[in-house]
Amino acid sequence: MVGTVVSLLMAFRTAQSYERWWEARTIWGAIVNDSRTLIRQFIQFVPENSKEEVKQFAEIQIIWTYALGQALRKEKFSRKIQSYLDIHQIRAVNIPNALLDKHSETIKKLSSEEIITEFRQVQLNETIARLCDSMGKCERIKNTVFPRSYSLLVHTLIYVFATILPFGLDDSQLTVEIVMTVLMPTLFIAIEKTAIIMQDPFENTPVDTPMTALAQTIEINLLEMIGEKEIPVKVQSDTYYEM
Repeated sequence: MVGTVVSLLMAFRTAQSYERWWEARTIWGAIVNDSRTLIRQFIQFVPENSKEEVKQFAEIQIIWTYALGQALRKEKFSRKIQSYLDIHQIRAVNIPNALLDKHSETIKKLSSEEIITEFRQVQLNETIARLCDSMGKCERIKNTVFPRSYSLLVHTLIYVFATILPFGLDDSQLTVEIVMTVLMPTLFIAIEKTAIIMQDPFENTPVDTPMTALAQTIEINLLEMIGEKEIPVKVQSDTYYEM
């Protein structure tokens, strides 16, 4: 009976952990798609002689993807991110959100100068809203801790199961009893540890959502779309750090 209860709890725990991990991966898949869509829309909507504006807009989006991943992992921003923030004097508690605000400022400016129509402004804002929605979903997963009481309950039941298991086995086959006594609790513990690792997809672990790799994919795609191989970011020492 205890083994059955532990099995059901472990199945639920593993399913919930995998759901969090898969949701995180799905969200970042949407970020990749929306990033491409945003730059494609911007290229189509602005005049052909606005190459510099397109380049700056794409640069912000690339910086945003890297900054979001590093913020979710609570890492110190990399040199290229920090250099961009320092040069543009961006100071905020939520840096990725502040970068999206830069997008909105650019779109508002273009609309006020009648470079883009109100309809195109709405389309761009809808894409930015989807990016903001994806960012909020990532923050929800990051900040929602799996109930510790549930983990404590599962651990307790596993230890209880491991303790009483030898008394429920047939003593006629001692070797089988020893193997079962060691193997079954070990499997439960291994499954529990796997669920614990998967439940936090933004902790920079081997099974983490590959946010850096996805950000690099976004960077490569956006640079190809605007016809650039690389965007240099000027740093405080007047040197250049290639994106």
